[in-house]
Amino acid sequence: MSDVTKSGYEVRTDLLGMAIGILDARDSRRFDNELLKEETQRDAVEPYTTEDVLTEAEKLYSFVQKKN
Repeated sequence: MSDVTKSGYEVRTDLLGMAIGILDARDSRRFDNELLKEETQRDAVEPYTTEDVLTEAEKLYSFVQKKN
């Protein structure tokens, strides 16, 4: 692990990137699963929103803040 301390802004930027990665992976799995269905039974995969990214990032941030 690095001895370099990140600023709060850098931590939040990293968490936003992680949240986007999580949501991208989730949507990719959902899309792939829809392709396995018959064409007449497929549902649209709604893209994630900015609010989804912020919610996921807040979950990650609450984990980072835990003391134990």
